[in-house]
Amino acid sequence: MPTYDSTSSHHEQDRRLLILYATETGNAQDVADRVARAARNLQFRSQVMSVDCYSLENLVLEELVVFVVSTTGSGVEPRSMTPLWNMLLSSRLPTDLFEDLSFAVFGLGDTSYEKFCWPAKLLSKRLKSLGATEICERGEGDEQHPMGIDGALEPWIDTLSDAILGLYPLAESTPVASTSKTPLPRVTLKPREGEEGEINLAPSYPPSSVSANLIKNDRITAKDWSQDVRHIEFQFEQDVKYLPGDIAVIRPLANQDEVQDFLESVGWDEVADEPLSIIEKLEDQSLPASLPNTFTLRILFTHYLDFNAVPRRTFFQYLRDFTPDDLEKERLEEFLSKEGADELYDYCYRVKRTIREIMTEFRHVSIPRDYVFDVFPFMRPRQFSIASSAKEHPRQVHLCIAIVKYRTKLKIPRKGVCTSYLSTLKPGAKLNIEIQKGLITLPPSINTPIICVGPGTGIAPMRAIVEERLKLGSQSNTLYFGCRSAMKDEHYAQEWRTYAEEHGLVYRVAHSRDGPEGVKRTYVQDLIEEDSFRVWKLLEDEKAWVYISGSSNKMPAGVKAALAKAAEQGGYSEEDAKKYVEGMVRDGRLIEECWS
Repeated sequence: MPTYDSTSSHHEQDRRLLILYATETGNAQDVADRVARAARNLQFRSQVMSVDCYSLENLVLEELVVFVVSTTGSGVEPRSMTPLWNMLLSSRLPTDLFEDLSFAVFGLGDTSYEKFCWPAKLLSKRLKSLGATEICERGEGDEQHPMGIDGALEPWIDTLSDAILGLYPLAESTPVASTSKTPLPRVTLKPREGEEGEINLAPSYPPSSVSANLIKNDRITAKDWSQDVRHIEFQFEQDVKYLPGDIAVIRPLANQDEVQDFLESVGWDEVADEPLSIIEKLEDQSLPASLPNTFTLRILFTHYLDFNAVPRRTFFQYLRDFTPDDLEKERLEEFLSKEGADELYDYCYRVKRTIREIMTEFRHVSIPRDYVFDVFPFMRPRQFSIASSAKEHPRQVHLCIAIVKYRTKLKIPRKGVCTSYLSTLKPGAKLNIEIQKGLITLPPSINTPIICVGPGTGIAPMRAIVEERLKLGSQSNTLYFGCRSAMKDEHYAQEWRTYAEEHGLVYRVAHSRDGPEGVKRTYVQDLIEEDSFRVWKLLEDEKAWVYISGSSNKMPAGVKAALAKAAEQGGYSEEDAKKYVEGMVRDGRLIEECWS
């Protein structure tokens, strides 16, 4: 591993770091920005790019690269990373291809999934097999950590910084920049000059998004049931192409009353509607996607910045820097100290306290307007599995979503930003929707049997699959659905019974709370075990494909265990039965789409 002489002027010019991120919802992009800020303290000039915007043939010419990789579904790489991964998997690549490359990897994942940070692990292993040198231990951020991704990210950035300084030491006369100083803002906001009516303040949308009209927004759980689940239908003016398993991406809008309250709480209400334009100051920091050239603060906090998010730890660092009040500063310093980590967790992360709520408590904080993109997180698009077949419902997209609302120790219930937005929409509302390719593929032949397992709102992609298969004339389809009560939350029950009567769908449903008190609850995996003889016949004799969708807690593992039990019924040993199911995953005959 080379060490570079930091005293040479040539080296000072070459302190360049490439940071490539692969993301679905933007979290990896945020981490990449933070790595770039840390590298700036080491006198590095960073280039931050989404991996799908980078010319992959140039990777062999790089000397130092940090990869930030999120995890999609059950251990799958983000779509933007697939071209890179396919290139790296080529058997024609020499084992010394990247002998001049030093790299580090930070993965983002969730330990409730079986394959935690899997793409990051595979990327690290493959790069080393091609001759690259990993300069520090791979970082793995866990959404289940009490501090979220920050729990692993901040110590990993310190480790990365030490490793980089070992490779590229600074001249003795050049100290490492202090991390206690307030970073420079990434932009300067300037009043936009122009005659009234000449300035276009309309929000921008990605070119791939399509305008849609909402035509139905029906609650499909009982009114007295604790969970509000909606069936939502969108109508498009033109044909929209998508396949079962594809994703609808929706960008939520903040509630206007909440926007006004927030602007008042931070002292920006009187300037909230003044047109502004941006001068970018830092090349290594990103901005929200599709940000228009001209906007107002009200537009920013309606469309692009999320004041209802639970903040990262860096948010509290900015509050500390921007309050003149000694008591507030002292409390924030305590939050940011190692000794105060538990106190910060109890105050913010345990109870899911939002930025808007925090700002009302730290009333003396005055955030300079230029720091708006540094202090406040971007409004992230949300992804929903499409619950319809384009063949059955041309020019429409259906969704089946649970409205996120839950209680913590705080008085006011916590709400999901996007599902709350969707829950308020009435028929006739217009919004832009982007369609993304999903992880599900169907068997090439309609005669190949399928077994769908989709409890709760995991039924969404299963509805798309079943509709598509029946439209194509398939006669071998099995659906396992799980809910709590037949009368309260058996989604699309009448549809399934009609399909069973008219199209031969085998419909099996587990009502986990409808049994007598004291009797073991029944879940989808229990029904699969009951049907093990039939299931094994489908799997082994007819090479059926299996789809699992829903919560990533115990259900997916339980279903795979039930499939292995079916293999044991077919004569396999316990160990070989597990290998049989693992082989189905490798062969693409068992596909999971689960979430935490």
